[in-house]
Amino acid sequence: MSMVFPNYTVVPLSKVQRLHDACDMVFSSAGMRMMPAATLGGIRWLQHLLDGMGAADVGIDDGEGEKPSLLDDGDEPSLKSVGLLPAHGFTRITYVHIHESDDFSIGVFCFPAGATLPLHDHPEMVVLSKLLYGSVRVRSYDWLTAPPPSSTSQRKCGLARVVAADEVRRAPCETSVLFPRSGGNMHAFTAVTPCAILDVITPPYSEEHGRPSTYFNDVPISSLPGFAFLEEVEMPQDLSVVGAPYLGPRIMDDMDDDDDDDYYDDYDDYDDYDQ
Repeated sequence: MSMVFPNYTVVPLSKVQRLHDACDMVFSSAGMRMMPAATLGGIRWLQHLLDGMGAADVGIDDGEGEKPSLLDDGDEPSLKSVGLLPAHGFTRITYVHIHESDDFSIGVFCFPAGATLPLHDHPEMVVLSKLLYGSVRVRSYDWLTAPPPSSTSQRKCGLARVVAADEVRRAPCETSVLFPRSGGNMHAFTAVTPCAILDVITPPYSEEHGRPSTYFNDVPISSLPGFAFLEEVEMPQDLSVVGAPYLGPRIMDDMDDDDDDDYYDDYDDYDDYDQ
């Protein structure tokens, strides 16, 4: 008696799915059961994955006319089910929300030329940022001594070290990373040309858990080159960030058993960076 088995089609994981799964392995409590707590090796692994991503991988057309590379094996996908947001359509700072859990968030900030995201912080967070297209001017600082959390009676202020002084970054460039106390935890972006920045943030902003977004004014100190005085301010009234739908490949939070091979292959890839 012959056995007849059903045919299965193996669909390669999208790059954004691989990024999600890697973040889950590095940052989430579930992932901790498979590997140790997030290390610099894990951060380098995520940087490597982000370095290989482009705008089309998250559903955005960068206007350069390049074919999207949504699948890791190089196959060109059908765009009937995967739309692309046009880069020239962003007339205000636009945030494309891709994923958020208690452990991390993934999203894209899209800027028209000349738009500025004011100086703000990332309390107790790690942030990986990949410039997907265009050019952006970056200004960033780290506290010399971290001030206490802000309250209604006392605002954050203090001396900060300059990490980037109006540094212009142009795509393609390496993924940057900032930590709670290093790498430029307070930063501001000004778009030199239309641009987009893919962010991975862990843990996400949360007022409830004491991780609000705080804005600052910076005053250079002429007698101390390389330093500035930062003082907390209210969110600028002229700051407007609008939302846009995510049109990229669908992200599955819980991968099916059929995808286990890809999942563990990625875990093996992590070993190359955990040195």
